Amino acid sequence: MDQYLDLFIQMLRSEKYYSPHTCTNYRRDLNQFRQYLAGNEIETWARVSHAEVSGFAAKRHRMGRKSRTIQRELSSIRSFYQFLIRSAVVTKNPALDVSAPKRDKPLPKTCDAETIDRLLSIADNSNALQVRDAAIFELIYSSGLRLAELVNINLDDIDLVQKQLVVTGKGNKTRYLPVGSRAVAAVKRWLKLRQDFTRDGQQAALFLSKQGKRISPRNVQSRLNQLIQRQALDQHLSPHTLRHSFATHMLESSSDLRAVQELLGHANIATTQVYTHLDFQHLARVYDGAHPRAKRK
Repeated sequence: MDQYLDLFIQMLRSEKYYSPHTCTNYRRDLNQFRQYLAGNEIETWARVSHAEVSGFAAKRHRMGRKSRTIQRELSSIRSFYQFLIRSAVVTKNPALDVSAPKRDKPLPKTCDAETIDRLLSIADNSNALQVRDAAIFELIYSSGLRLAELVNINLDDIDLVQKQLVVTGKGNKTRYLPVGSRAVAAVKRWLKLRQDFTRDGQQAALFLSKQGKRISPRNVQSRLNQLIQRQALDQHLSPHTLRHSFATHMLESSSDLRAVQELLGHANIATTQVYTHLDFQHLARVYDGAHPRAKRK
């Protein structure tokens, strides 16, 4: 088996002009596969079938290898077998129909309730821009809004008496959302100052820029960055972090995945289920800190 592996690496260098580093990666991937085959008493490349390649991928997944790593290893095996076919060593490529596990999706970043409180404790109600910013970020966190949903809110979309908000989300789908008391109070403070920003009496947007136009997503992110610095937080946050934090805190308190799905406007509950991983992490931390037999020495 070594003979054909050496010839393959030589071909990569001489015909494809791959770098020594790339060739080393190919050899390492194929050596991993060869060791797996040896453990299954397969001593020739020709004896390898689809089942062996699938078994190798499954084992690497169980070992905790990232999906990207397994995809690269399968790509190396496929390339090697294409070489073996051209060399008349085998007649088919057993790795062609083997799928790697889906790519690992990073869990959304969140922050705890204490950090949210620090972020939103804006004391200067004489500064109109800060009053506006407080209303923006209170509303995002209160109702789990996407940034695009936030900037598109019009005056007629929010009912401060009923504490309700209507937004149009992805797929042009409309949903009605509750608005928390703190967000209602923050929006009321902003509405008292909003007239100082208007340049056009027909402007329907709830949140305006200094120029009197509908506030832009970039402006919202910039103002959040300034607020983070002003509040001396050491964590990078985005408007979407506030939405993720809303979902996580709701799930931790209620465990009602279906309700959180509706609030977030997810078409598929599988999209919402990522927050169950975050919720489990929270529960695991509580368990480790509280259970007398869980504490590590």
